[in-house]
Amino acid sequence: MRLQDKVCLITGGAAGIGKATAERFAEEGAKVVICDVAEQVGQETVKLLGPEARFYKVNVTNRQEVQAWVDAVIAQYGRIDVLVNNAGIVRDAQLVKVKDGVLTGQMSEADFDLVISINLKGVFNCTQAVAPYMAKQGSGVILNASSVVGLDGNFGQTNYVATKAGVIGMTKVWAREMGKYGIRVNAVAPGFTATDIIKAMPDKVIEGMKAKTPLGRMGQPRDIANAYLFLASDDASFITGEVLRVDGGIVVGT
Repeated sequence: MRLQDKVCLITGGAAGIGKATAERFAEEGAKVVICDVAEQVGQETVKLLGPEARFYKVNVTNRQEVQAWVDAVIAQYGRIDVLVNNAGIVRDAQLVKVKDGVLTGQMSEADFDLVISINLKGVFNCTQAVAPYMAKQGSGVILNASSVVGLDGNFGQTNYVATKAGVIGMTKVWAREMGKYGIRVNAVAPGFTATDIIKAMPDKVIEGMKAKTPLGRMGQPRDIANAYLFLASDDASFITGEVLRVDGGIVVGT
């Protein structure tokens, strides 16, 4: 029960890694509060987490919605101990595609802006809303979802990689700024993990990912959740400003 009675917020908590993290935290005694834009799935997930768990429909790009969510949690529980900034999307495309010297395709500005807004600004919005409350209580843990591609890059993911590299940068800044308030800030960098997004890829692509992973398998959402659990717990009380790869040893290539 490493998170006994801790109030833990998880964005994008309805499915995938967010859901697995919510379940893992609940198993360890946390009072889990998840948010997501997928209301029906979120309501179904929260039923699995116990009577004290709560779901809120929140768009992390909307500062007013985020602030209202955080204020409501404080009104109910009186504190926030852990924030997991998990919400994120992908909109993959090459920067440009050129054939015979002619531009045949490119990443759209709309897709670039959308991914930046959710994956990067959403992390900023949620952290900025939660941090004053954590500072006032003199403790807290902020955990940010990065990715191995934020460290290594990846073909066709200019927007996504930019956000995940940016999250690492913000993590290191916030660890410096907020340590004096007793707040620890770390990031987790998953490798290829068996979420619905990955499962929808062609078998050939999935087998290629496995072939590049020394442990010979894809990660499971619970693998990532266990990393978040460790960093959220007092077992990691002297760890801040770090990026924990949970990737089976993969090296992302072109």
